[in-house]
Amino acid sequence: MESNGRRRPATVKDVAVEAGVSRGTVSRVLNGQPYVSDEAREAIEAAIAKVGFVPNRAARSLVMRSSQAVGLIVHEPHSLFVEDPNIGSILLGANAALSEADYQLSCLIADSPRDIERLSRYLHGGLIDGVIIVSARVGDPITRAVADLGIPASFVGNPRDIGDSPHVTIDNRGAAREITARLAATGRARIGMIAAALDRDSGADRLAGFVDALGARFDPQLVQSVPLYSYSEGQAGMRELLARCPDIDGVFASSDAVAAGAMEVLKEAGRSIPGDVGIVGFDDSTWALRCDPPLSTVHQPATELGRAAAESVLRQIRGQDADAGLRVLECPVVWRASA
Repeated sequence: MESNGRRRPATVKDVAVEAGVSRGTVSRVLNGQPYVSDEAREAIEAAIAKVGFVPNRAARSLVMRSSQAVGLIVHEPHSLFVEDPNIGSILLGANAALSEADYQLSCLIADSPRDIERLSRYLHGGLIDGVIIVSARVGDPITRAVADLGIPASFVGNPRDIGDSPHVTIDNRGAAREITARLAATGRARIGMIAAALDRDSGADRLAGFVDALGARFDPQLVQSVPLYSYSEGQAGMRELLARCPDIDGVFASSDAVAAGAMEVLKEAGRSIPGDVGIVGFDDSTWALRCDPPLSTVHQPATELGRAAAESVLRQIRGQDADAGLRVLECPVVWRASA
């Protein structure tokens, strides 16, 4: 590929495409790890020669030494890192698994383009043995940096462009469909949604589940998109919905924090919950029990997601099957008084 008249360096992805194998398999060959067939190894070696790939020295150095550290990369604003209890639970779950293996967790926050550039340089420095990535978007530059390095990695969530990379997730679409259907079964006629984070798989899938549940009753005017899973975005989204559709009598908020913000606005507008408006959320976080009345929601096993992602990275570091034990974790509806 040419850029300004100069050919860009070949990457692990280029080798994988040429050899017809996964990036993980290429990484295992580069790092001298087992569990690669002779046929795949020969194909990768031929692809390396053909595309002119030169292994990154920092990534190669992981073969010779180990930092005994795994990075947790959270691609969210600093404020949301503090506000969102799911992130904290994922962190604690990952830390528990890593601690049991005598590994240290290194927390890395990507809030701005400058942060992303800095983290990319850090990853190239060989200071961590692997990474867990939370809140990645499609086309995320952090994802590209990790893929190019070929270091052990696991995603919490499933961005559509990570290919066969290991990831842990829940059935966001199915859970959103189930809780929306249950809200509709309470007799609500005008059900809207505050749809957050549509630039990542969780947000897009929750909106898709909402549409599935309503079918022919779905009205796009009753959907208000907001950028983040935050309390303030819930407030802003609810104000927009009330202004546009004052007869709304049901709301699915795509996170508990968003639901809590929406409930505050409904109360300010004189709407009773659940009398005038029934509202449900997603996460079953501490936000759900802070609400008055307590929030009906979907239980997201955030701690288990963090642990599973960490265990996947550890398996990769040891040269084992990265996907062993990975599965879509259960996320049942928890029904309370808000609807």
